[in-house]
Amino acid sequence: MNQMDEKWNLTRKMVGSDRLSVVMPLYRLAASTEANLKQVAELFESHAIETELVPVDDGSGDGTDAILAHFPLAGFKHVVLKPVVCPRNGGKGTALRAGFEASTGRYVMLLDGDLDIHPAQTPFFFESMAKNESDIVVGSKRHPGSQVQYPWHRRFVSWCYFTLVRLFVGLPISDTQTGMKLFKREVLGPALDRMLVKTYAFDLELLAIAASRGAKISEAPVVIRFGNKFGALKPKVVRQMATDTLAVFYRLRLLRYYAKCLVPKKLDHDPLVSIVIACPRRSWMLDECLAAIAKQSYANWEAIVLPDEDFRLETEDNMSDVSGLKSFASRLRVIPTGKVRPAEKRNLGIREAKGEIIAFIDDDAYPDAHWLEYAVKYFGEEDIGGVGGPGVTPPGDAWLSKIGGRVYDNVLVSGNYRYRYRAGGVRRNVDDYPSCNLFVRKDLLDSFGGYRTDFWPGEDTLLCKDIVDRWKRIVYDPWVIVYHHRRPLFGAHLRQLGRYAFHRGYFCKRFPSNSLHLSYFVPSAFVAGLPFVWWLWPLYAFYVALVLVTTFSFNPLTWALTAAGVVASHVTYGIQFVRGLCAKRAPCEFIGKDHA
Repeated sequence: MNQMDEKWNLTRKMVGSDRLSVVMPLYRLAASTEANLKQVAELFESHAIETELVPVDDGSGDGTDAILAHFPLAGFKHVVLKPVVCPRNGGKGTALRAGFEASTGRYVMLLDGDLDIHPAQTPFFFESMAKNESDIVVGSKRHPGSQVQYPWHRRFVSWCYFTLVRLFVGLPISDTQTGMKLFKREVLGPALDRMLVKTYAFDLELLAIAASRGAKISEAPVVIRFGNKFGALKPKVVRQMATDTLAVFYRLRLLRYYAKCLVPKKLDHDPLVSIVIACPRRSWMLDECLAAIAKQSYANWEAIVLPDEDFRLETEDNMSDVSGLKSFASRLRVIPTGKVRPAEKRNLGIREAKGEIIAFIDDDAYPDAHWLEYAVKYFGEEDIGGVGGPGVTPPGDAWLSKIGGRVYDNVLVSGNYRYRYRAGGVRRNVDDYPSCNLFVRKDLLDSFGGYRTDFWPGEDTLLCKDIVDRWKRIVYDPWVIVYHHRRPLFGAHLRQLGRYAFHRGYFCKRFPSNSLHLSYFVPSAFVAGLPFVWWLWPLYAFYVALVLVTTFSFNPLTWALTAAGVVASHVTYGIQFVRGLCAKRAPCEFIGKDHA
């Protein structure tokens, strides 16, 4: 028996009668997916390793999902296939998390789907785990036994990144980015529960969390042949990796976030969620929203649509553009309300709901595939009354709408509230959250009668006030994502912002508990100083510089419009906030054409 056979024997002995789960993220690899899966399956079958192969299609849109659905595993005794399909691309972190949730093995191997590192090297990982009594084994390009064909410029970038990681994060390993890692399940699960990064620094954050919780990490040699696949690194990728890495350092060393992060206890059942959608009429955006709901990873839900006038979803013409919705028709109810405010519509939805949890979403938003799954888990904690998440600008929005999204995402516009408009950030308790993405316990809503109907907009602020006044928490989770279509610059964007500003100013004096915050007054101070700009010009020059820096884009027109949008937003908000602050009452007349 040679040395390699001995290593395979050790691997087989460690896995035993349990399973090795091999999670393989796939993104636009349709041309090689079948061949790669076959290689992996045949390898573990030939060595009689009990294996659970979990390929994850990360919203490729290139036919990968069809390949997974029909991949043949007949005749395999030791290998089973558990494919996972994510309807939309969410990044490597999202794909690996979905794969882990579907897996069951005691050991979990994360393996890049392109097989740059071949799983034939698996025995070295198990050997390292046994020899070093480690919980995690990472493939390392810098291991003395590694054989790596690597372009010089990639070596330089890798060295720079490794230096940055060592300096700021302090992991006791020489490589974090190699696409093959072996975990003990009991270590990987808690680390994934605390994850925030979804893209380039996912590996780093995962290992940093595990190490901070006492996991022991060792390295194994790898053989990598990159060939000619690597071109120049895009500046956007380098910038994002650096940003994510510094964010991990900030959360790990300064915030101590990972040590304090709330991990909800496991629910003893899957509660029914009633999704309530207030809308004026049927539209392509409502169809898009319903289609995304139909593809949720969490199965126990119903949807209640509340338009002004009745419409039917069951006809072939109506259903043809709502992909995948016909099979869920029994879960959908359309309840016409007449032309009333969104708060009145939602209250009707609450009364009609059968679920333990009410999920509010606007008809001009559509949820991520794991929206329900990631939100529902919090309701095992009795002191949590509500859950919210970011409303991200959809990638398919029109250009001027994307500019509107950039304005909302700007730190000078949203300040401490940027988390509402971008995926990322940390979990936190909030006292005010919009109804475009808000989950609330039904019994809690029933206890105070749901939404107040004498204010619009701003009714969701008062709802959140009622929640926290009953000593319940509202938790923000950056993974509970919806994609919220934006108003285009400038008219529609500023009209919407002006209404919000007026009501915020009015609420500051009438309902101060969750509206009286200093940051809301800043735009009005900016406007108040404009008549004295000649005396205050250094401050305003500094302001202009900040606007230009924070709105920078390589596209000059995008840069100019975003900068102009930021200034216009400040002026509009500042004026309307003061009007609301001075108003004796808030005008809440219904504006039918701009309901959200």
